[in-house]
Amino acid sequence: MSRAGRIFVYGGRGALGSTCVSHFKKQNWWVGSIDLKENEEADVNIILDPNHGWLEQESKLISQVGAALENNKLDAVICVAGGWAGGNAASKEFVKNTDLMWKQSVWSSVLAAAMAANFLKEGGVITLTGAHAALNGTPGMIGYGLAKGAVHQLTKSLAAPESGLPKGSLAVSILPITLDTPMNRKWMPKADTSTWTPLEFVADLFLQWTQGQNRPANGSLVGLKTENNVTKLEIS
Repeated sequence: MSRAGRIFVYGGRGALGSTCVSHFKKQNWWVGSIDLKENEEADVNIILDPNHGWLEQESKLISQVGAALENNKLDAVICVAGGWAGGNAASKEFVKNTDLMWKQSVWSSVLAAAMAANFLKEGGVITLTGAHAALNGTPGMIGYGLAKGAVHQLTKSLAAPESGLPKGSLAVSILPITLDTPMNRKWMPKADTSTWTPLEFVADLFLQWTQGQNRPANGSLVGLKTENNVTKLEIS
């Protein structure tokens, strides 16, 4: 049976990543997962070691992605890796948390971009994960805002001429406010979840873009604003 296409999900074991893997698999896509742990639903898993440096991770990733694809090209690289940590400049955890945020969001996004430059087909898609909060100052979570702001800049750079991506590529970032994940429900049990964006909505958005449907302009930062369980896109 022929596959509808091929993608890699960076962060494929997390809540959003797992939803993306499942959503594309149901549509008969070949799906690879990149994470610290295996996603059993994926066609192939690349497990990165968090103790390895950035260059070590790059070397392993490019080598193993190339081997997994067997001279095929990717329709999309979907990067949904990341995390959250708070703290202002006076916090004892300020530098520690900023280092963690940089590794979780910026390292992963840059490695995803390197993958796209090497393995994306012409007209393919790379999606990164920014944050709506990082459009402004984030004094209570400086490391998080700093890292997500860097992802926004990376998105704009990838969309510019001579970025190194294949011809006709689409580079975009989603900017969630709050995603409806199990961990968010655990830690915010009294929150108004009607303003949280469903994971399935995001996964289907990625599917549409990968299929060439309803694509925003190259370099767009796509805000996800949910009210009364209805999500609208705010594109900048």
